[in-house]
Amino acid sequence: MKNIQFFDTSLRDGEQTPGVNFNTQEKVQVAKQLEKWGIDVIEAGFPISSQGDFEAVQAIARSLKQTAVTALARCNKKDIDRVAEALADAVYPQIHVFIATSPIHMEHKLHMNEQEVLASIKEHVSYAKTKFSQVQFSPEDATRTEKNFLVQAVQTAIDAGATIINIPDTVGYSNPTEFGALFRYLKENIPNFSEVTFSSHCHDDLGMASANALAAIENGATRVEGTVNGIGERAGNTALEEVALALYIRKDLYPYKSGIVLQETKRTSDLVSRLSGVAIPRNKAIIGANAYAHESGIHQDGVLKNPSTYEIITPSLVGVKTNALPLGKLSGRHAFVNRIEGMGYHLTENEVREAFKKFKDLADKKKQVTEEDLEALMTGQTNEAVQDYQLEQLQLQFVSGGRQGAIVTIQDASGETHTDSAVGAGSIQAIYNTIDRIMKQSVALQRYSIRSVTEGEDAQAEVRISLENKETGHAFNGVGIDFDVLQASAKAYIQASGQVKKEEKIIGIKGVQVR
Repeated sequence: MKNIQFFDTSLRDGEQTPGVNFNTQEKVQVAKQLEKWGIDVIEAGFPISSQGDFEAVQAIARSLKQTAVTALARCNKKDIDRVAEALADAVYPQIHVFIATSPIHMEHKLHMNEQEVLASIKEHVSYAKTKFSQVQFSPEDATRTEKNFLVQAVQTAIDAGATIINIPDTVGYSNPTEFGALFRYLKENIPNFSEVTFSSHCHDDLGMASANALAAIENGATRVEGTVNGIGERAGNTALEEVALALYIRKDLYPYKSGIVLQETKRTSDLVSRLSGVAIPRNKAIIGANAYAHESGIHQDGVLKNPSTYEIITPSLVGVKTNALPLGKLSGRHAFVNRIEGMGYHLTENEVREAFKKFKDLADKKKQVTEEDLEALMTGQTNEAVQDYQLEQLQLQFVSGGRQGAIVTIQDASGETHTDSAVGAGSIQAIYNTIDRIMKQSVALQRYSIRSVTEGEDAQAEVRISLENKETGHAFNGVGIDFDVLQASAKAYIQASGQVKKEEKIIGIKGVQVR
């Protein structure tokens, strides 16, 4: 069976989702989970864009032992040198070089003609080849490029040493029939098509990214690029979990194999959702909350008699467990550790002690602690562990005139505590005004959302917020999980505020947004 490689760009193209900003620790955490999921290649970032992106790519390169790591570079020698420096310690380094080839991009963005673009491809792919054995080339906006010129651009890159050719539908313009035909055209007109790896990179502007990726596979592509949960620029990218499951479930149509560990799908999806701040729609294919729920009486009857009547994917296949976790306030430490290890968490003795304490506090407030509760507890602890600022204490009081007052204590990375107070029209506004005073920041709350992690009156709250740094205009996300809504709100705000403070240290360095 032909092997299909999976190339994940959640940390590069995915981070171009408006409002998404991963820090280095989060990027490494996601990269390690992607490696566990079975991803073949991780595009870790765009090193020339900022010092922060360079350091994140470097940290990922040093952390992964099985998965290839690549990074983006324009057809520019400084970009290529920066990638080589960032990936110097990678076990399996690759580089991804791109330049636009469509008439509209060449005229209005590059101000170059076809011959100049071909010369740039030859020069810079050749230069990249002197530093990397695996060189990927992308003709940006390929689906709006004249076919004859696209063949020339691709052939020039191959002749210059490119081992991987990626065909991007940069603006989500194509459809499956058209995109499949484009790969057939390339296969028919490039003599050494089978000697290199061809891949697809599709955007979802017309809702066809996953279908286009499958059409590419049907017509010769052996690598698919995309992101977890389909996050990315504008409407997003090919959702890799959708392609992985389509290949597995429809083996009758797709006689291919991949290295994806399907049971890690839901865990990977949940991690990216929490750290990116992009919630998963309940009706999202494969990993949405409703994907394995049955409301109709007829459906329920059929599933009770035989699940395959209405389920083509068993929940356990992608790591979704349907049974509740029988843990409560009488459960002991051994049972707790056994359960979280079964969920894939391996903690130090100090981490176990802290996590078990939080579990017991939660169990005292809830009738039953479900696996969703434990996921939230563990993710919350992981998030808090890498933060420079922690919520130490929160106190609220009623103030005359119908206003609320808040007293907040925050502990910084050095262990020093900072306390202040402020008032607001409501409890949350008072809390946020107080945190602004402590952090000495000028920010605007762009988004505030709250959801119940589980069902029932004793559910944990998950608060997601987005803060805009008024000085730079950049947005930062925060997630807070707690049994108390106000505590969760404060934790989310502090997490985002900590990222604002980090930005202040590198102010003036702006990221470059591409593709």
